[in-house]
Amino acid sequence: MKKLHKLLYYCQGHHLGAFGRPLFPESISAWDMGPVVGTLWRAEKQGSIEPGPPITDEAVLNTIGYVVSRYGNLTGSDLERLTYTEDLWRDVDRNRAPGGSVRIPNDEIERFFRDNAADPEEIGVDAAELAAWLRRSSPDHPTLSVDTVESIRSRGQIHG
Repeated sequence: MKKLHKLLYYCQGHHLGAFGRPLFPESISAWDMGPVVGTLWRAEKQGSIEPGPPITDEAVLNTIGYVVSRYGNLTGSDLERLTYTEDLWRDVDRNRAPGGSVRIPNDEIERFFRDNAADPEEIGVDAAELAAWLRRSSPDHPTLSVDTVESIRSRGQIHG
């Protein structure tokens, strides 16, 4: 469950950063374990998850594909530690009591991912190029290089 919530956080962040609109309407909150979609977490605990409609929007599929290719090989704990290294997390977590939660506003997620998510040295493209890549829906466009588990762990100084 932890991994799913971190991947959803990165999907929401990259989509907001590229398009200025959320991928999904539910809010993301800072919990002890990092970013969590609270309504989904509670639904999972109650066993009351309803499947949504199939995803047909190509921009959404591109965002999800990018996030899965970049972060999908990491464990939930790796992703948790990676979020802890980010300025957005540190800023939001300062206002959270241990064991509590604080909502992470979409405008802050958007700003962080727009300004910081694409480090040219990490993926070989600047933030504007990443946003343009995510907006393109044609399979004819070249894809970004895929991160390895080792490269992501080294960025977040995660050791596994």
